[in-house]
Amino acid sequence: MNSMKALYFLVFITLSTLGGFAQNDPIAYKKEIIKERTEKDKEFRNPEETPLSKEEIPDFVGLKYFKPNLKYRITASLIKETSPDTIKMKTTTERLPLYLVYGKATFTLNGKQHVLTIFRNVGLMTKPGYEDYLFVPFTDLTSGKQAYGGGRYIDARITEGDTIVLDFNRAYNPYCVYSKRYSCPIPPSENFINARILAGEKNYSHKATSQH
Repeated sequence: MNSMKALYFLVFITLSTLGGFAQNDPIAYKKEIIKERTEKDKEFRNPEETPLSKEEIPDFVGLKYFKPNLKYRITASLIKETSPDTIKMKTTTERLPLYLVYGKATFTLNGKQHVLTIFRNVGLMTKPGYEDYLFVPFTDLTSGKQAYGGGRYIDARITEGDTIVLDFNRAYNPYCVYSKRYSCPIPPSENFINARILAGEKNYSHKATSQH
């Protein structure tokens, strides 16, 4: 599986669930998140889809997560770029994929305001089913501790209004966490959140027990 195939796989997982949120029903929301995580564990055990090596699959016991918490499903204010720049995003290899700077999302967490830059993957903009895909890479105060040091990703969708949903409960690790074979975007320094995002996927441990 190459880096782009891995990206499409992860995008598919998230975009297929973004519309299923049970509005104002915390119990249904938690069940939805847990179901997604269970399905992802199944996919990681599937030799045709997993980023793990074939030697690792038999010992795979599941990914680790923070518990679902609606506090981290945030509706942020969005200011869209009227003349978006195209950048070459740094990755863990020499690859420099093109991204459009879609806009800035502003939100308040624990009494502090934070801003994240939202991107569009140029390579996905014309791919059927991904025309409205948005990419949000970030690091936070859990990076390098409970969470992967290289940062995590959120997927989102383009909306007509001036808000965007940032669901940190669905934050996931890049494939580089599981194998050096992949080339993964590195979150830009501007997307550091000066807070502990206790949501989404934790750092990967080969022998760790799955925690939903």
